[in-house]
Amino acid sequence: MGKSQKKRSMRRHNPMRVPDSHLPQGLAVATASSSKSEAILPIIQKLESVDPAERKWACVAVSNLIQNDPSTRRLLQGKNIVGKLITRLSDSEEEVVVEAAGSLRNLCIDGGFDICAEMFNKNILAPLKTFVPKISTTLSQYLASPKDAPENAQQLVYEFADNVITILWCLSETSNKALNSINEISLVPFLMSFLAAREKLPLSTVASAAQCLYVLTDENRPIIEEVRTNAEFTACLLATVRPNETTPKPNGKDKDTTSDARTTAFRVLTCGILRNISPIPPPSIAATVDLDRDVVLPTLEPVLSTDLQEAAEAAQHAIDQQESIPQLENLSLKHTPKSDHKTPSELELERLETRLRTVQLALEILTGMCATLPDPEVFSGAPGADGVDDIEGEDDEDIEDAQDVDMAVVDTADAAASQPPSFFTTLVAPLLQFVHPTALSFPPLGAPSPHPPTTSALGAIHVSALECLNNIFLSMATSSRGQPAGLGLDPASGRAVFDAVWGALRLVGTEITSTGQERRREMWDIGVGVLWGVGNMFKGALTPTDEQVQVLIQFCNATSDIQVKVKTIGTLECLAQHPESVDANRIVSQYFLSLLPPNASPPTPTEPLLQAVSALIDIYSDEALPYDINFRQGRYLDALVQSVEGVRKAVRSIDRKKERELRVRGEEVRDNLVAFIQYRRGLRL
Repeated sequence: MGKSQKKRSMRRHNPMRVPDSHLPQGLAVATASSSKSEAILPIIQKLESVDPAERKWACVAVSNLIQNDPSTRRLLQGKNIVGKLITRLSDSEEEVVVEAAGSLRNLCIDGGFDICAEMFNKNILAPLKTFVPKISTTLSQYLASPKDAPENAQQLVYEFADNVITILWCLSETSNKALNSINEISLVPFLMSFLAAREKLPLSTVASAAQCLYVLTDENRPIIEEVRTNAEFTACLLATVRPNETTPKPNGKDKDTTSDARTTAFRVLTCGILRNISPIPPPSIAATVDLDRDVVLPTLEPVLSTDLQEAAEAAQHAIDQQESIPQLENLSLKHTPKSDHKTPSELELERLETRLRTVQLALEILTGMCATLPDPEVFSGAPGADGVDDIEGEDDEDIEDAQDVDMAVVDTADAAASQPPSFFTTLVAPLLQFVHPTALSFPPLGAPSPHPPTTSALGAIHVSALECLNNIFLSMATSSRGQPAGLGLDPASGRAVFDAVWGALRLVGTEITSTGQERRREMWDIGVGVLWGVGNMFKGALTPTDEQVQVLIQFCNATSDIQVKVKTIGTLECLAQHPESVDANRIVSQYFLSLLPPNASPPTPTEPLLQAVSALIDIYSDEALPYDINFRQGRYLDALVQSVEGVRKAVRSIDRKKERELRVRGEEVRDNLVAFIQYRRGLRL
């Protein structure tokens, strides 16, 4: 089964809203494909105007131009818009600074990692650091004497705080270097102050603070410790999601159509923070609560009732009704719209996107809850675990001793994971609903989506649901009992889950290698892992179809990802063990034999090779099964004998120090192969 249940690299809790991988690279292409290229020069010029009104106008224009328009965004990037906007963060006019921050915020969200990395490299943290204490001081003054400040001045500060927090959130997911720099800013008291004053502040600003804190507490030890050891902070977080707690309500500062969706998102984010910092030590009141059972699951349950098909239809209707955004030539300097100006249809699309992102977040939290296997940090004490080679000269005896320790850790972890939580089975049905694609889930082949943010959110939900299902079935399959019936599942349920996931992958389609179709490929990469998990629990009960066998073989040949190959071989192995499916068994087993040395061309990578050998041993370990006739008639034993030396060489090529776990598995498979050959020879069939 798959070795890891958590995705630990390049996670983005708010993925790029306007994916642009389908676009050719280069400034010339961006110029040719943007319908607004003529507007770029006036914006660049006005950004450096002596007139503050023109500088403000230029900042707002950037936000309006990049909206759902990756070509124009790339064109602006080529003109150093990031550097020029960072300069405007030190502008003498407050409103220019606020609008510059708003444009940078929108670039972060719409542009993704590349723009965030550019901002970090151009030292955006220098001005942002100065803003944090200023915002804190002003916020304290407004909360202490709200009547002393005009509402428009308050709104300006809240909007500015929202922009700064969102930029920090996006930057923290750019790289470890950026995260470490942000850790040094001491953001936790700043962010918690918004959550503590949640009833007096605009919900959008509070939700941004919660989002930032959620990201910063995700496997980031310094921030986790700072939050979890502060009883006041943890009590505040718990109070936010307790059923009797009054959640922030939209007030005069925050009347928009996304308020209900933001309220739900805020509560889900807080659940995510609580899980990130768990377990919470005494004396916090949160230490006395069963967070998963009494707080997290009750909060997430309503979110899981979201109907994706209905949401996609509503989004399509809003797209059809969409009114054009203000044209650049219609923006006067006297009546400059806010950078977040939205038409009614755009507000509806934003509300729907917020709902969908909340579903994605809920699934992300559930995926962590369902990851009952130990984290890789368990092995951090093992030599070589940090990626540094062991000391030269370490002898094999030392290595074997270390391996024994590692195996003991694994055995302990397996014991801890022997009883998957009972709520696992209740999640399967709603998760399967989220796996099923909608008409807007993926960009059409060869064309962009009619509304990329909605498509991005829907695709992310499908992937997150599959990741959660993967963890559930991986946990069940690796439990000590391994009895699905004891967890409320029977073979008929297993077949239904397998068919539902396969049906979703069929709708995704096999055209997954085109540029811009990365999400489809991700669906397949994770989906085969779910199929393998289900198949392991219900070996012999799943009837393979010709389509399933052929498509999986083609997929295994096409993918270059070693782990995906392993998962696909594992899935085929499970399908091949249906006793009455003799033809399917023959096709699968002959494919596995084609992966073995010396006849494999090109040579099969080591890990998939070991999986294929192990699969053949498992499939034909019972000579009384109907499909064993394939083994005898196909002279499989001769092919296995010919493969032994090649398998031995493959195992010897595994570095003991760098890939210790794989080396142990390889030696086990090699020994099993030799023993299996002796066993089959002894049968004299």
